[in-house]
Amino acid sequence: MYRIVEQERLTPEAVRLRIEAPRIARRRQAGQFVVIRVDEKGERIPLTIVGSDPEAGTITLVVQEVGTSTRKLGRLRAGEAILDLTGPLGRPTEVKKWGRVACLAGGIGTAEVLPVVEAVRAAGNTTLAIVGARTRELLILEDEMRAAADGLYITTDDGSYGRHGVVTDVLLDLINDGAVPDRVYAIGPVPMMKAVADLTRPYGIPTEISLNALMVDGTGMCGCCRVTVGGETKFTCVDGPDFDAHQVDFDELVQRQKIYLGQEKRSLEEYEKCAGGCRR
Repeated sequence: MYRIVEQERLTPEAVRLRIEAPRIARRRQAGQFVVIRVDEKGERIPLTIVGSDPEAGTITLVVQEVGTSTRKLGRLRAGEAILDLTGPLGRPTEVKKWGRVACLAGGIGTAEVLPVVEAVRAAGNTTLAIVGARTRELLILEDEMRAAADGLYITTDDGSYGRHGVVTDVLLDLINDGAVPDRVYAIGPVPMMKAVADLTRPYGIPTEISLNALMVDGTGMCGCCRVTVGGETKFTCVDGPDFDAHQVDFDELVQRQKIYLGQEKRSLEEYEKCAGGCRR
């Protein structure tokens, strides 16, 4: 069992959890993730490690409540515990001294981009963070991102905060103004990551994205998280989660993400019939 030390609600649909996991806290690197099972009936879900405190023996996760398992996880309180937590998994994000690096995040992807921004800046790069959200209410970790990056740009779909538009608008402006990034890193909804890849491809800007594919065991044995990259089958949990955005088959990725939508909807409907009382 893994005890929750702290729970903080960031938005109506996202919470930040600090969890006791000393071995993971000592070993994790930017870009790696854990696989969680909330209880004995829960599915296994991958979550990026947002941060860690090796001395306190804790890791930090940000959870967006979109299905039954994430809803259960978001409703746990400090002092309660998670049944299973495995990690750190996946390959760490490649970090070198490239020069100017633009890190783009969409929605909950802000939490997953934050440790990359911190690692890239620590390696001596100039980091430009471009963060997008549907509305100001759903923007997360602004203060943390502002402290981590050399420059922060914020966009909202509805114009309620920052620039009215999307993250690729800012990236295109930077390119047109001559501030062409030497490397781009992006994570967020699949359409957003595809848009970033389509934008940077003609300019030949190396672009990495982090995929949050469906997973079961997190060791590459089940094959659930397979994706096609450069015409070859890769497994997100062991070959990723970071991949060359210009090589990812986004059309296939979108279709695979839709496979269990029906079952997920039915599961959530049954869970919500309990009026929020069915935690386990």
